[in-house]
Amino acid sequence: MLVVIDIGNTNITVGIYKQNRLIGNYRLTTKMKRTSDEYGFMILNFLNATNVKKEDIKDVIVASVVPKIMHSFLNSIRKYMHKEPIVIGPGIRTGISIKAENPKAVGADRIVDAAGAFYEYGGPCLVIDFGTATTYDFVDEHGNFEYGVITLGLETNAQAMWTQAAKLPEIEIKKPKSILTKTTTTSMQAGLVYGYIGQSEYIIKQFKKELGTNMKVIATGGLGKIIYRNTDEIDVYDRDLTFKGLKYIYEKYNEDRERQELKKQKK
Repeated sequence: MLVVIDIGNTNITVGIYKQNRLIGNYRLTTKMKRTSDEYGFMILNFLNATNVKKEDIKDVIVASVVPKIMHSFLNSIRKYMHKEPIVIGPGIRTGISIKAENPKAVGADRIVDAAGAFYEYGGPCLVIDFGTATTYDFVDEHGNFEYGVITLGLETNAQAMWTQAAKLPEIEIKKPKSILTKTTTTSMQAGLVYGYIGQSEYIIKQFKKELGTNMKVIATGGLGKIIYRNTDEIDVYDRDLTFKGLKYIYEKYNEDRERQELKKQKK
């Protein structure tokens, strides 16, 4: 079995694969400080909830955009699962060629999503991750990560409103039945959701216009489903896209590892 972990700015998501089937999907907040023991207990609890023993786990692969918790988190895997985690970064073959001016500056989450979209749906594709920030990343038909756009996430926009404007309340993010609203809460909801749908549609259309090509548009991320349900510009919503990307990358990593072992044996 394989454990795949995505450490984002808001949440840490943990997936458990049995062969090609995702049998567990768990989430905890990133922003709370934890020790390696606390992380370890949580991961073991996730395994127990899925009726999986730690001895059944072959490997653990991690993508992270939060460096400050990595020391504690990786040590928890070593201590409680007795595995050396595979961390997405330099030296790990992903199958995606980063054509950005500074490839090292592209977040591991974006690379993993690009791999998941390309290997699951093919290219050219535009992968949109609706997270703390929303990223729009274009991958061509050869698996080249060519262009990207980063905007504030939907929830981040909402938090900016209710923290910066004293009289605006904290609200649930959902789409009102109509943009013609009469309360402060529904007015905020309309502005957020209808505005974000419009922004998303414009960015997607602009990618297609400037590239002069059509592409499959794949969305992921917690709030992505709200946008997907309210636009024809997004073709697929895949909540497990990051997990799939991590699994594809792991398979490539494992192939490389097996080749290295065969070379050693021949010597």
